[in-house]
Amino acid sequence: QVQLVESGGGLVQPGGSLRLSCAASGFTLAYYGIGWFRQAPGKEREGVSCIRSSGGIINYADSVKGRFTISRDDAKNTVYLQMNSLKPEDTAVYYCAAVVGNDPVCTRFSSTYYSRGYEYDYWGQGTQVTVSS
Repeated sequence: QVQLVESGGGLVQPGGSLRLSCAASGFTLAYYGIGWFRQAPGKEREGVSCIRSSGGIINYADSVKGRFTISRDDAKNTVYLQMNSLKPEDTAVYYCAAVVGNDPVCTRFSSTYYSRGYEYDYWGQGTQVTVSS
Protein backbone atom coordinates (compact mmCIF):
# COMPACT_ATOMS: atom_id res chain seq x y z
CA GLN A 1 0.00 0.00 0.00
CA VAL A 2 1.38 3.39 -1.00
CA GLN A 3 1.44 5.68 2.00
CA LEU A 4 3.01 8.84 3.39
CA VAL A 5 2.99 9.03 7.18
CA GLU A 6 3.55 12.41 8.80
CA SER A 7 4.63 13.25 12.32
CA GLY A 8 5.97 16.17 14.33
CA GLY A 9 3.10 18.64 14.31
CA GLY A 10 1.77 20.24 17.45
CA LEU A 11 1.34 23.42 19.44
CA VAL A 12 4.28 25.80 19.82
CA GLN A 13 4.87 29.33 21.06
CA PRO A 14 5.71 32.12 18.61
CA GLY A 15 9.42 31.98 17.90
CA GLY A 16 9.56 28.27 18.58
CA SER A 17 10.56 25.40 16.31
CA LEU A 18 9.13 22.17 14.99
CA ARG A 19 10.48 19.48 12.73
CA LEU A 20 7.95 17.68 10.55
CA SER A 21 8.74 14.24 9.19
CA CYS A 22 7.12 12.37 6.33
CA ALA A 23 7.95 8.70 5.94
CA ALA A 24 7.09 6.87 2.73
CA SER A 25 6.08 3.24 2.44
CA GLY A 26 5.04 1.18 -0.55
CA PHE A 27 7.30 3.14 -2.90
CA THR A 28 10.85 4.39 -3.08
CA LEU A 29 10.97 8.06 -2.22
CA ALA A 30 14.34 8.59 -3.90
CA TYR A 31 12.65 8.63 -7.30
CA TYR A 32 10.18 11.37 -6.37
CA GLY A 33 10.23 15.07 -5.83
CA ILE A 34 8.78 16.18 -2.51
CA GLY A 35 6.61 19.16 -1.67
CA TRP A 36 5.36 20.56 1.61
CA PHE A 37 2.04 22.39 1.50
CA ARG A 38 -0.20 24.00 4.05
CA GLN A 39 -3.79 25.09 4.28
CA ALA A 40 -5.21 27.48 6.84
CA PRO A 41 -8.93 27.86 7.55
CA GLY A 42 -10.66 29.80 4.80
CA LYS A 43 -7.59 29.87 2.58
CA GLU A 44 -6.40 27.97 -0.46
CA ARG A 45 -3.67 25.39 -0.22
CA GLU A 46 -0.26 26.95 -0.71
CA GLY A 47 3.16 25.56 -1.40
CA VAL A 48 5.70 25.90 1.39
CA SER A 49 8.77 24.21 -0.03
CA CYS A 50 9.86 21.63 -2.56
CA ILE A 51 12.91 19.54 -3.29
CA ARG A 52 13.60 17.71 -6.52
CA SER A 53 14.41 14.01 -6.53
CA SER A 54 18.02 14.86 -7.33
CA GLY A 55 18.16 17.36 -4.48
CA GLY A 56 19.59 19.95 -6.84
CA ILE A 57 16.48 22.12 -7.00
CA ILE A 58 15.00 23.53 -3.79
CA ASN A 59 12.46 26.32 -3.49
CA TYR A 60 10.61 28.07 -0.68
CA ALA A 61 7.65 30.34 -0.44
CA ASP A 62 8.73 33.90 0.26
CA SER A 63 6.83 33.84 3.53
CA VAL A 64 9.00 31.05 4.97
CA LYS A 65 12.33 31.70 3.29
CA GLY A 66 15.13 31.88 5.82
CA ARG A 67 13.02 30.19 8.50
CA PHE A 68 12.14 26.78 7.05
CA THR A 69 14.48 24.14 5.67
CA ILE A 70 13.50 21.13 3.58
CA SER A 71 15.68 18.05 3.45
CA ARG A 72 15.48 14.41 2.51
CA ASP A 73 17.10 11.21 3.70
CA ASP A 74 16.51 8.72 0.94
CA ALA A 75 18.19 5.93 2.90
CA LYS A 76 15.40 6.31 5.47
CA ASN A 77 12.73 6.98 2.83
CA THR A 78 11.88 10.14 4.75
CA VAL A 79 11.61 13.87 4.08
CA TYR A 80 11.77 16.63 6.70
CA LEU A 81 10.66 20.20 7.15
CA GLN A 82 12.54 22.08 9.84
CA MET A 83 10.52 25.12 10.92
CA ASN A 84 12.19 27.82 13.01
CA SER A 85 11.08 31.24 14.23
CA LEU A 86 7.46 30.21 13.89
CA LYS A 87 4.79 32.88 13.62
CA PRO A 88 1.06 32.74 14.30
CA GLU A 89 0.43 33.06 10.56
CA ASP A 90 2.21 29.73 10.08
CA THR A 91 -0.74 28.02 11.75
CA ALA A 92 -2.21 25.53 9.28
CA VAL A 93 -2.57 21.89 8.39
CA TYR A 94 0.68 20.82 6.78
CA TYR A 95 0.86 18.14 4.10
CA CYS A 96 3.72 16.37 2.42
CA ALA A 97 3.37 15.12 -1.13
CA ALA A 98 5.41 13.19 -3.67
CA VAL A 99 5.66 13.49 -7.44
CA VAL A 100 7.86 11.94 -10.10
CA GLY A 101 10.80 14.30 -10.26
CA ASN A 102 10.26 16.33 -13.40
CA ASP A 103 10.55 20.05 -14.14
CA PRO A 104 8.92 22.48 -13.78
CA VAL A 105 7.05 21.22 -10.72
CA CYS A 106 9.71 22.44 -8.30
CA THR A 107 11.65 24.82 -10.54
CA ARG A 108 8.54 27.00 -10.87
CA PHE A 109 7.11 26.15 -7.47
CA SER A 110 6.31 29.79 -6.71
CA SER A 111 3.98 30.15 -9.69
CA THR A 112 0.26 30.47 -9.09
CA TYR A 113 -0.34 27.05 -10.64
CA TYR A 114 2.48 24.89 -9.31
CA SER A 115 2.27 26.32 -5.81
CA ARG A 116 -1.11 24.58 -5.46
CA GLY A 117 0.44 21.13 -5.83
CA TYR A 118 -1.92 19.86 -8.52
CA GLU A 119 0.76 17.69 -10.10
CA TYR A 120 1.62 15.67 -7.00
CA ASP A 121 0.75 11.99 -6.99
CA TYR A 122 0.76 10.96 -3.32
CA TRP A 123 -0.28 12.93 -0.25
CA GLY A 124 0.09 12.48 3.46
CA GLN A 125 -2.81 12.74 5.88
CA GLY A 126 -1.90 16.23 7.08
CA THR A 127 -0.69 17.32 10.49
CA GLN A 128 -1.84 20.34 12.47
CA VAL A 129 0.68 23.04 13.35
CA THR A 130 -0.58 25.69 15.74
CA VAL A 131 1.55 28.68 16.71
CA SER A 132 0.01 30.54 19.62
CA SER A 133 0.74 32.04 23.01
